[in-house]
Amino acid sequence: MKILVLLHSDLVPPDNFSSKKEWEQSDCKTEYDVIKGLKSLGHQLIILGIDTDLKPLRDAVKLEKPKLVFNLLEEFDGEGVFDQNVVSYLELLRVPYTGCNPRGLILGRDKALSKKILKYHRIKTPEFHIFEYSKKIKKEKQIKLGKNVHYPLFVKLLYEEASLGITQDSIVKDEEALKERIMFFFNKYQSDVIAESYIDGREFYVGILGNKKLTALPVWELHFDNISDATPKIATEKVKWDFNYRKKFGISTGAAKKLSETDVTWLHKVTKRSYRALGLSGYARMDFRMCRTTGEFFLIEANPNPDIGYQEDLAASAELFGIDYTALLKRIISLAIA
Repeated sequence: MKILVLLHSDLVPPDNFSSKKEWEQSDCKTEYDVIKGLKSLGHQLIILGIDTDLKPLRDAVKLEKPKLVFNLLEEFDGEGVFDQNVVSYLELLRVPYTGCNPRGLILGRDKALSKKILKYHRIKTPEFHIFEYSKKIKKEKQIKLGKNVHYPLFVKLLYEEASLGITQDSIVKDEEALKERIMFFFNKYQSDVIAESYIDGREFYVGILGNKKLTALPVWELHFDNISDATPKIATEKVKWDFNYRKKFGISTGAAKKLSETDVTWLHKVTKRSYRALGLSGYARMDFRMCRTTGEFFLIEANPNPDIGYQEDLAASAELFGIDYTALLKRIISLAIA
């Protein structure tokens, strides 16, 4: 099959890496893994990197006439929310593509809008407050908090993913710390901010595949082996992307430990309900927190088109389920054609 692999222009991978360590720590690991996997399946690939212009995509679709586009874009023109526009453009070009549809991307990327929909469907998700970015806000005292703000809160960007800007300081316990963190995001990212109730406890991920018929994958957990109980166990930017930091503190993701069958069944059920409620398709990952004191689960956010690199969370959980990496790529292609 002729497949156009769509990715960021600065993430076009090399043919090979010099070492396993270089591969593991490469920014383009996922792109490399997908391309290698598709080649092993015998597909004819057109590798297209884009950045700020859609004309190369239009020309490639018109001239090469690919059977489908394997979409690995996470943003466009530096904007995380613009990936939905590129997918909409693919629909206008009448070419099948992998991953989520545009409406699902819109709902999934907007953490506040998705929470409103989840609450309508009576799915537990933390209470939250939105703070809109404005160039006029220059000082912390200009930030209006409103009423019914209860601490502790977890502060992050409203639209961005990959734990961008998240540190231990993202957990705030009073008004001063909240305003300080909001101002940090305003100054550095010029973007809206969401502050949600902080759920102290364990963090779980559930991968899911499908369009109408859905397959929920084994529950995955973020493990902290060498960090004291006093340190909040959250997925900071450093936890997600600093290989040496993860190794030093024994931070990893893997199959969830000591979860009852009832809990697993509940997580799978809510994952499927949420997937349908948000209109997602292709594949996604749902992020949950379990309260340390009550044992309640809260759906933190939905992640359409999560990382599908080899041995990354979704691929690893799929393999535990019995779907190896090439079979996963075949499943994603089949869902795109369907």
